[in-house]
Amino acid sequence: MKGVQDNMLKIGDMVVRKSYGNDILFMVCGYRYQGGKVVYNIKGRCVRIEADAYEDDLVPVEKTRIKQFTKCYDDVLEKIMIQIKKERKSNSDYNGFRSTNNILKRPGRVLHLDGDLDYLKDCLEVYHGLNIDVVGVEVKEEKQPKVVKELLTRYKPDILVITGHDAMKKGAVDRLDPANYKNSMYFVEAVKNAREYEPSLDDLVIVAGACQSFYEALMEAGANYASSPQRVLIHCLDPVLICEKIAYTDIENIIYASEVLESTITGKDGMGGLNTRGKYREGLPGYNKK
Repeated sequence: MKGVQDNMLKIGDMVVRKSYGNDILFMVCGYRYQGGKVVYNIKGRCVRIEADAYEDDLVPVEKTRIKQFTKCYDDVLEKIMIQIKKERKSNSDYNGFRSTNNILKRPGRVLHLDGDLDYLKDCLEVYHGLNIDVVGVEVKEEKQPKVVKELLTRYKPDILVITGHDAMKKGAVDRLDPANYKNSMYFVEAVKNAREYEPSLDDLVIVAGACQSFYEALMEAGANYASSPQRVLIHCLDPVLICEKIAYTDIENIIYASEVLESTITGKDGMGGLNTRGKYREGLPGYNKK
């Protein structure tokens, strides 16, 4: 096995899969030996997908070529960010509960539970870049139903995100069979428990699911927005972009689902949901925080 080890891919290397037409960029996260062969654990760099692959199916991607695999996502994200900044120009200096020009400003607060720490870090970076008040907690998918109420009680958010990894099982045909999903039913139970804590879809907005998740079950459990109507892979930032739209829409306004979904990267194939009341508030008088 020494010769294999000398040529092994390293953790953090970027690769694509030959068997899938080199369509998605992955990062190597680990490896194991199986039947005398090296099997790598790989994770999508932009989309929420985790998989195993044999060494001979993987093609290393040089750093200089990474952008060509992420360009379609990067272009869409850039357009969305430009639109967000245009819509929120007057709040560009806002970060948390603050007074500006003698006006109190409070957008919605977010609690983001994620089964994957790397994706959570990526999301938190964008939340902070968008001036969204957020708490991020890494919680493995199977533990999310057990801890969601305690975390809601502790942080009292306006918006709850429940996400991580998910997938339809290979060869599955029946999209309405819960047994055909990797983690969907953990997300469903977490949503149900969150709705026991706060039944109102206006008082607590819930965004739930990951790649190929059981959309119908998540919506019926009480989510305002969920993935994935067409069982596609979703971008790791889709929940963040939905949160931004709701967090900065005035509490007096209902935001239409069509408008929210336009602000995501994978659109209505990847995410779906309900018309939902915004969480942004203004008031008087302002004050200076010491």
